[in-house]
Amino acid sequence: MNVATPEIRSIPIDEITILNPRVRNRKIFSELVTSIAHLGLKRPITVSAKPDDQGYNLVCGQGRLEAFIALGQSEIPAIVIQASVEDCFVMSLVENLARRQHSSLELVREIAVLRDQGYSITEIALKTDFSDEYIYAVCYLLEHGEEKLLAGVEKGIIPPTIAMQIARAKDTEVQKALAEAYEQKVIPGNQVLAIRRIVDQRNASGKSVGVGFYNDQSPRKPVTATQLVRAYQRETERQKVLIKKATLAQSRLLFLVNALRRLMEDDHFTTLLRAEAITSMPRPLAERLGYGDVV
Repeated sequence: MNVATPEIRSIPIDEITILNPRVRNRKIFSELVTSIAHLGLKRPITVSAKPDDQGYNLVCGQGRLEAFIALGQSEIPAIVIQASVEDCFVMSLVENLARRQHSSLELVREIAVLRDQGYSITEIALKTDFSDEYIYAVCYLLEHGEEKLLAGVEKGIIPPTIAMQIARAKDTEVQKALAEAYEQKVIPGNQVLAIRRIVDQRNASGKSVGVGFYNDQSPRKPVTATQLVRAYQRETERQKVLIKKATLAQSRLLFLVNALRRLMEDDHFTTLLRAEAITSMPRPLAERLGYGDVV
């Protein structure tokens, strides 16, 4: 199959419309201008022709275009494609997200724009090459107005998935304490979900994160990161005790079943049972002993 080589044309800069303008980093932009001035344009921009030959919409290459303007050029090499305004807009966003270096703030803003355009979580994930989980977390924070957590995501302090787990906590104090605990590296990210569940369970049962109970007459103390960690540690210890008890009960049950199985294989014991008119046993026990028909 033959693949057509895209045609590169030199088009007037003043006929190009930037659909999704972005603020450039001055240092990086200055380096780009210097590079183009010394080495020339390494890669042409991509544009889409407007209907009725009314100019072009920029698809990707805003930095290169602005560098040419800064250098006083009136034309720029471009690949001309046919695409709707909506497709140009999306391709521009995707090209921006696909750059190797981008800030969390840019990612959040671009994902928000795609979401506002009506794209689903899966569609945004496919277009941006991010996981569904990542996109869902960012959209969740945006839709629930979690500005402080989004600020943490934008600064790279809290990953989006961790921020979403914190946002799902029912108490604003818990949200704040979880965020502080994560930022201060008091708790790792994989424990945030566990701690949030523990706190929610304890709150649902009327028990505070701290020691003791609370009610309307006794005001609650602010939740702290230390309290959350202690609650997590207490729950971990409680689960360890439950596991030990379950293991012990299983061992004892196994011993009893094996002992009873041996007794059932003894003719004198079964004769004694018949003499006492004991001819049946509970179905669960019979099934464990392999006597499914004996009830």
